[in-house]
Amino acid sequence: MILDRSTAPEFQIPKEISFPTPVIRTLSNGVPIYFIPTPEIDAIKLEISAVAGLPDENFDKKLVPSFTLQMVMEGTKTKNAAELDDFFDTYATEVEPQLGFEHQGLSILTTKKHFKTVLPVFRDLLTEAVFPEKELVKRKKQKALSISIHKEQNGHRASSLFRKALFGENHLYGQIAEESDVDMFSREDLEEYYHKELWTNPEIFLTGNIEEDEMNIIIEAFENLPVRHTQLSDPEAFNIPSHKIREEKEKSVQSSIRIGCHMIPKTHPDYHYLLIFNTILGGYFGCRLIKNIREDKGYTYGISSSLGGLKTADYWAVMADVIKEFSDKVIEEVYLEIQKLQQEPVPSDEMETVRNYMVGKLLTQFSSGFDLIGRFKSIHQAGLDFSFYQAQLELILSFNQEDIMAVGNKYFKEENMVEVIVG
Repeated sequence: MILDRSTAPEFQIPKEISFPTPVIRTLSNGVPIYFIPTPEIDAIKLEISAVAGLPDENFDKKLVPSFTLQMVMEGTKTKNAAELDDFFDTYATEVEPQLGFEHQGLSILTTKKHFKTVLPVFRDLLTEAVFPEKELVKRKKQKALSISIHKEQNGHRASSLFRKALFGENHLYGQIAEESDVDMFSREDLEEYYHKELWTNPEIFLTGNIEEDEMNIIIEAFENLPVRHTQLSDPEAFNIPSHKIREEKEKSVQSSIRIGCHMIPKTHPDYHYLLIFNTILGGYFGCRLIKNIREDKGYTYGISSSLGGLKTADYWAVMADVIKEFSDKVIEEVYLEIQKLQQEPVPSDEMETVRNYMVGKLLTQFSSGFDLIGRFKSIHQAGLDFSFYQAQLELILSFNQEDIMAVGNKYFKEENMVEVIVG
């Protein structure tokens, strides 16, 4: 049979996504392993993820968790920093700290061939780090300089002030690091956190070409990990309605803008409709905000909106760097575009463009085994499973104009918004 290459293949949108069910094993110390086998890839990725944050009484030592994870590669009881770097480089292995508001941990990516060799050294990073004082002093100086530089960057400063306004300065997610914070903790604080707090409610996420003997090695390596299991309450967060912050910088030619408010979490039945609304408004390059504020008016090179990824305190935000004198006008236009979506039906051709874009984007998120485990981890930690993505696909394929207007009127209220302008 000869293919007719003059005719493009028929365009088809899938109606469902098939996901593998993760294999779940629970170690004797209560740590669960979630494993997605990928025998076609001779590589292995393992990530141990724990709950982030410090006890309330250590609020002034907010940098301790990130410093602890970033310093585990500075030396263990058996290898110094240079030896660790050489070892992992020799075996083509990547070790990365995973830092986030809600979860933190370490990941390792290596070849199947070298996995049994590198795993014991990786395991030592979890309990045998020594935190050399000399390296701590060096990292503190670097961090203080980094904080100072970021404060002068409009975008970084605007994001920090936005989080502070959204969550409050006493909330884990609303803290802003200052140069003085690097002097608020010592090496002993890192050691205490490392041994008593770091591995709180840990989980292991695993993918790759793993056979039973390798799984047994993993179980043996981690079932004696000292862990802390505790029932944690999710912190509540409510932004101050109609809260406006403006930080002037005379020498700036641009201003960084942040507009947003708290939104519903992924577990809410309206979440997928909210995602569609956001995509039309500011979630892709052909969105309403780009066409209006970038292409029609030329106020900015780029503007976008997005939904945050937190478990119980999800939020929505618009971000843009704009010509300084048009800052207020840009904010007006953002609200204008929201109002249009609330009051006017989206044209059919625009709906189909968004529908096709969102289906394509959803499918590209699962192009490899590593993508699969990453997506599983994000929804699992939000209290969901892979059915979340099937539900998302179904709503993308079926949403209508009334759905868009309804979700817009329900959740996007100007009086609830926080506005930040820096520049």
